[in-house]
Amino acid sequence: MAVKIRLRRMGAKKAPFYRIVVADSRYPRDGRFIEEVGYYDPTKEPSVIKIDADKAKKWLSNGAQPTDTVKALLKIEGVL
Repeated sequence: MAVKIRLRRMGAKKAPFYRIVVADSRYPRDGRFIEEVGYYDPTKEPSVIKIDADKAKKWLSNGAQPTDTVKALLKIEGVL
């Protein structure tokens, strides 16, 4: 099972809000997920990023691969 840490799009049309989730890579973007580790709101000024560092580190140590966007967010938050 290939596990990824990725964004799950929420919110209305033209007003995106993302949850950072751990999911099996075979599931669709907004489909089933294993655990939610944070959220990202790019519509606010400045952008709001909230990540549970303990959960994220646990999943990274278990072999979960973050997507490029999530990797950048983790670096901003100081998790990576």
